[in-house]
Amino acid sequence: KIILLIGGSLGALTLNTAVAESIPEIVKSGVQLIWQCGKRFDERAKMVLEAAGNPTCIKQMPFIARMDLAYKAADLVISRAGASSISELCLLGKPVILVPSPNVAEDHQTKNAEALSSKGAAILVRDAEARQRLMPCALSVVHDEESLTSMNREIAALAQRDSAARIADIIFDIVNKK
Repeated sequence: KIILLIGGSLGALTLNTAVAESIPEIVKSGVQLIWQCGKRFDERAKMVLEAAGNPTCIKQMPFIARMDLAYKAADLVISRAGASSISELCLLGKPVILVPSPNVAEDHQTKNAEALSSKGAAILVRDAEARQRLMPCALSVVHDEESLTSMNREIAALAQRDSAARIADIIFDIVNKK
């Protein structure tokens, strides 16, 4: 089983700390972790992994250039809850644990995550609880085939396909009405 953790190009301190504090449990679980930690946390992540004996089950990097391959490999994704990330995850039908950033305008990421979690399309772990709950939740869910299948079905049903064409149609309608 493979978990992909993404926190944005600069990383997400809460997500990175949750991983760093859970390395022994990750190693014991038999799960592989692809850990995109961001540029700001890269050196710290390397030090934490070195102190843990550089476990081979954790592949850490500051940035993932081939997100298509990372998404394809992942059985479960851990992500912030921005609109672009959610859109990608819906289109890919990827089971996800969303950890909304508390540092965004009008707390919109929490609203995004609640919208998905209320439909069974994602699991919501609040940022304030992530250090304690995130990795135990992820390590449990990634081994639960029924939950993964259900989340896959529910999140895929929310995908907005052909959005560029739909937006273009709306623009043409507006222009033609003037």
